[in-house]
Amino acid sequence: MFRGNPQLTGVATGDLPTKLRVQWKAEVSEAVTSSAAIVENTVYVGNEDGVMYALALDTGKERWQYKANDAIRSSPTVVDGTVYLGDSEGMMHAVDAKTGKVKWTFTTEGEIISSVNHTKDRIVFGSYDGFLYCLSKAEGKLLWKFETQGRIHGTPAIVKNFVISAGCDEHLYTVNIDDGKSISKVSMGSVTGTSAAIAGDMVFVGTYGNTVLGIDWKNNKLLWSFEDADRQFPYMSSAAVCNNRVILGGRDKRIRALDATSGKTVWTFVTKGRVDSSPVVVNNRVFVGSSDGRLYEINLENGEEIWRFEAGAPLSASPAISYGALVIGNEDGVVYCLSR
Repeated sequence: MFRGNPQLTGVATGDLPTKLRVQWKAEVSEAVTSSAAIVENTVYVGNEDGVMYALALDTGKERWQYKANDAIRSSPTVVDGTVYLGDSEGMMHAVDAKTGKVKWTFTTEGEIISSVNHTKDRIVFGSYDGFLYCLSKAEGKLLWKFETQGRIHGTPAIVKNFVISAGCDEHLYTVNIDDGKSISKVSMGSVTGTSAAIAGDMVFVGTYGNTVLGIDWKNNKLLWSFEDADRQFPYMSSAAVCNNRVILGGRDKRIRALDATSGKTVWTFVTKGRVDSSPVVVNNRVFVGSSDGRLYEINLENGEEIWRFEAGAPLSASPAISYGALVIGNEDGVVYCLSR
């Protein structure tokens, strides 16, 4: 799933070879802004033409494709043999992971860019109609929906029995997963299109108001706010959280690591394009794409470049890492698999 786990920390559980090379590339006709999911030797990835592809991880050969109603910018989530994906017409699709056949669909009143999160027998996601939705996994039955006052672009996080979601009404919400009742909300001072990452009692989220926030979700308190006074640009990259560091990209062409406790800058890495791609951490390595067409590998500790890959077109999708491989698609509609 997008960001790798229900807390959306962006930390891969596997490993990658020290040196990466192109194992295969697949052309999927239209731009890829959806981040891939990798499960059991299959890569699942959507594109702007509204097609979800299932590709063999070892060869890139197509297993099947599924046509949604409109562009797929939502990153797929694969749970118990089902692929969940939203489309720009506002429909959530549940598709059989083996065959590509639809199991059920559910219609909202707005575009779905949020990816699905899951727990127990249910899935949750946000819509541009301003609602946070909770459906049953098996049937797509509406269990509850929670109304906000703005669009929900980012993926909701899940921790314990709570859903934590940030959106375009400038608030961070904590909602009970069982019944959809509001537990609390905290003002962020700006809208956000990013997904909130959780580590312990802390939530980390970048905003369109040029800030990165550290919020204590249990006590409903903003603990710190980072803002670069010299570079006033929004954040559309969702944070990765690892080793007391918050790593994310900005539209000021920078990738930053902030101290998770204080919000102070640990290091800054400069690219030649805006960074909407969300970083993924593998051990001591950070992988993130940029609209300059490069995938960067950065040392987590000091922010120094280790390696780069020229993808030939802007990268706004985020890397997916599993089974010793990294998969990412570019805005020219090419999906790359990098491995040993």
